[in-house]
Parts: sequence; C-alpha cells; structure tokens
Amino acid sequence: MGIRHRTPQSLLPSLLVEERARPARIRERPGAWRLAVATVCFGAFMGQLDASIVTLTYGALRSEFRISLAAVEWVSLAYLLTLVALLVPVGRLADAHGRKLFYLYGFAVFTVASGACGLAGSLTALVGFRVAQAAGAAMMQANSVALVTTSAPREKLRSALGVQAAAQALGLALGPTVGGALVSAFGWRWVFAVNVPVGIVSLVAGHYLLPRTRSRTPAAGFDWPGLALLAVTTTCLLLGVSAASGLPFPAWAVAALFAAAAVAGWGFTVRQLRAARPLVDPALLRRREVATGLAGALCSYLVLFGPLVLVPVVLTARGASELTAGLVLTALPAGFALGATCADRVLPATTADRGRCLVGGVICAGTLAALTALPPTAGVLAPLLVVLGVGLGTFTPANNAIVMAAIPARSSGTGGGLVNMARGLGTALGIALVTLALHLGGSEAPGNGGARWAVVALLLVSLLALAAAWRSAGRAAR
Repeated sequence: MGIRHRTPQSLLPSLLVEERARPARIRERPGAWRLAVATVCFGAFMGQLDASIVTLTYGALRSEFRISLAAVEWVSLAYLLTLVALLVPVGRLADAHGRKLFYLYGFAVFTVASGACGLAGSLTALVGFRVAQAAGAAMMQANSVALVTTSAPREKLRSALGVQAAAQALGLALGPTVGGALVSAFGWRWVFAVNVPVGIVSLVAGHYLLPRTRSRTPAAGFDWPGLALLAVTTTCLLLGVSAASGLPFPAWAVAALFAAAAVAGWGFTVRQLRAARPLVDPALLRRREVATGLAGALCSYLVLFGPLVLVPVVLTARGASELTAGLVLTALPAGFALGATCADRVLPATTADRGRCLVGGVICAGTLAALTALPPTAGVLAPLLVVLGVGLGTFTPANNAIVMAAIPARSSGTGGGLVNMARGLGTALGIALVTLALHLGGSEAPGNGGARWAVVALLLVSLLALAAAWRSAGRAAR
C-alpha cells in the first residue's frame, strides 16, 4: 500500500526486490492455479529440453572451433556442475526471499545467457555463458515444485505435479529431435537462440500468473564450506577425466587434478561428519535403503544420459545427419516415459518397489549387452533404445520411492535434494565416461572400438545399479 507514495526513482528498485501480486481479475478466477501450473511447466519443459538438446551440437562445435570431443563436452559439464552446486542453496534463499522472485530472475538470467550462448565466438565464451545459463536454470528448478505445491489446491496437487512431470518428459523427449533439426537446418547457434522467445513469454506470464510467496523460512545455517568442497571435488574429478579423454594437459596436471579431487572429497566427508547442519546428513546415509538408492539413482541417470553423447557421435561418424541422430535418440526418453507410466499396469500389483528396480535393472543390462554385440546402425539402435528407456523408466521411479520412503517425513526436502544431487552427478559422469571410453578406444569412428567400449562401460554401470537394487531392503515402500 506504500507504493503509491514512492517516487519513480524508488519504484524501480522495489520492482527488482519485491514480489508483485497477480492482478485481481486473475487471482480471483476459479482456475487461477491452473494458469500458475502452466507457467511453471514452461520452465520444466525448457530445463529438460536444454539437457537433451545440447549434445546434438557437439559435431558442429568440433568442426567450427576445431577442438576435441573432450573439450566440447564441457559445454554440458559446466552447465551440470553449476546446476548441482546451486540447486540446494538457491532453494534455501528462495524460501527466505520469495520463490516467485527467484523463479522470474532465473528465467531472466536463463534467457539472456541463452542469447549470449548463441552469439559466442569461442568455446571458452560458450562454456562461460553456459555457467550463467545454469545459474538461471537452478533458480527455476529449485522453485518449480514449490510453486506448483503452493498454487494448486490440495486435492489437485497430485494431478498438478503429474502435469509438471509430463512437461519435463516432453522436453527430454523432444530435445534430440529439435536439436537435430535446428543444427541441420540453421546451425548450432539456434539450439540456444530458441530459448530466447520462450523465455520472454515465460517472464511475462510468470509476472502476471504466479502467486507471491506467503510463508518464508530464514536462510540460516547453510553448509557453505561443504558446498564449496563438493564443487571442488566434482569439478576436479570431471576435469581430470576430460584431461585423460584428450584435453591438452600434461600428465602432472592430470595427476594433480585427481589428487585435488581426492583431497577435497576427503575434506567434504570430514566436514559432513562434523558440521552442525551438513549438506549431506550422514545419519541418512547410514540407512542402507538411502545409500543404495542414491547409488542406484546416480547409476541410472549415468546410463540415461551416456547415450545422449554416444549415439549422435556414432551415427554422424557413419554419415547420418544430426536430424537422423536426433530422431533415433528420441527413442530413449520415449521408452523412459513408457516405462514410467506403464510399469504399474504391466507388473503384478504385489510387486514391491525393490522388485520393480530388479526388473528394470535386468532389462537395462540385457539391452546394453545386446548393444555390445550388434552393429550401431540407426535400425538397430532405435528399438534397443526404446527397450533401454523402458528399463530405466521402470527402475528410476521405484528406486526414488525406496529412497524417499526410508527418509523421515521431516527430512523429505533434504531427501529430495539428495536425489536431485545424485541425478545431476550421474548425468555429468555419463557424459564424461562415454567421452573417455571413445578416446581410449582410439576414435569414435564406427570401425574402431571406442563406441563398443562406451557401451561396455554403460553395461557395467547398469550392473552396479542392479546390485544396488538387490542390496536395498525389502521393507522399502511398495
């Protein structure tokens, strides 16, 4: 009510630091919550689209900048590492200062950074802009579920979260096809430029359609040293893997990176054991269901995102276009969506989550074993990727349910953060592991063993996920 008395000079800062109310004619509509959920779905869709679309640019980036695959992968790794590092602290800050405010700032940063990515003149600049883009994505993703939860009526919450999950699945599924079409028709820059108009529309929609934050929690007691140690550990580890995959680093620098990762990892472990409010609660990790479930989550996303790098590289090396590679790759997230939505209808109702994990793990391992023996052609890859996706779609939701059921209700937010962290690290490791396997195999060309070594690595990881499911307690939630 004091805004009427503010001068024009003081009004602009208030617009930048205060959440604005929705217009009364929107707020009082019976279906206003649906408009808010639809707005959040824009961010959910774009976040997953961006995660799966960028790998289709690798070939064009290598040609334009004349660099190795190990260097190009940092277009994805820089984004993922930033996202993993910022999701938890940004969520805490948004709880304290306003979720709508942070969500809109996130879209603004994401949109501007996307435009900058499309104009980047070097790989270094592109990676830097991707870090900024990930900062914006973290502000969106850390608040999306909370905005849906606070917008939808309690009796409609499950369906609202289902719509958001569908938007994420649609973005993940369309990413390879859209990326392949844009790269083939217009070039790699349009993969990033396409985010700009969507971001502008989402900013305007969010300003008018999203509700203000009604309850806030002070941002106190966050484990910033633990977060810094985790960031150093993951960055040094993945940079060391990339250096071993073909970056022009001397041997001593590679060894130093792995040593730094080990030291920082040890420091992170000690910090979590001693901190009053640790980033990762050791008491939760002592529960076998939680520890094995998080390992399974990391492995499943590693297997999901590894082919997003491998398939375009292999198919374009055989002469296929980026559009063809994208269409083939779409089979994987399509199979994932099929498995996630149909597993409950196909499996017996008495099958517990642990049993679902075992079924999904066996499907994944069997499919990857078949891929090691068959030629990597489009006709072979497409149906096998569907089956692989079905296995992952059966495994992942059940595995996450095991984790969340083993965590006390008062710590459910922490549990969700741990699952998201495992998912992000698995995604990053999937990209790095496939790149390393291609390099160690000598080349990604179809006649060499790099692609086969990459599939073998993914097979071993799927077996680890299967072992984790076997180790999980049978008393986990059904």
